[in-house]
Amino acid sequence: MLTGTCHCGAVSWTLETLPTSVTACNCTICRRYGALWAYGYIGHDIRTTGHTRTYLRDDSGDISFHFCAVCGCLTHYVATNESEDGRRRAAVNVRMSDPSLIGEIPIRHFEGHDSFKELPRDGRTVRDMWF
Repeated sequence: MLTGTCHCGAVSWTLETLPTSVTACNCTICRRYGALWAYGYIGHDIRTTGHTRTYLRDDSGDISFHFCAVCGCLTHYVATNESEDGRRRAAVNVRMSDPSLIGEIPIRHFEGHDSFKELPRDGRTVRDMWF
């Protein structure tokens, strides 16, 4: 299990499993947020607590990005539409987690700006992307 919290502690999340990789995306929004995403389904293997504000991209609105209403940290996102099995895909921002628990997790690089394809892995881990 992995947990994360915003800076002020008002919003937290739990991911039931430790991810085997996390994603760094360079789409128009993720590159600005600097998030590292671990995936699951809200209400199944991802649970959240606390009051958030949300943002929907104007170009698609497929994802609702959640921020702490107090300190502004980006904590997670949730798909706005259910999948065929009735679940909503979600991701948590592992930058909200304890660094000692996630430092060795490999990074997947996703080219979300132009080609929408996963790029070859380069061996970097979360520890390599802290700053």
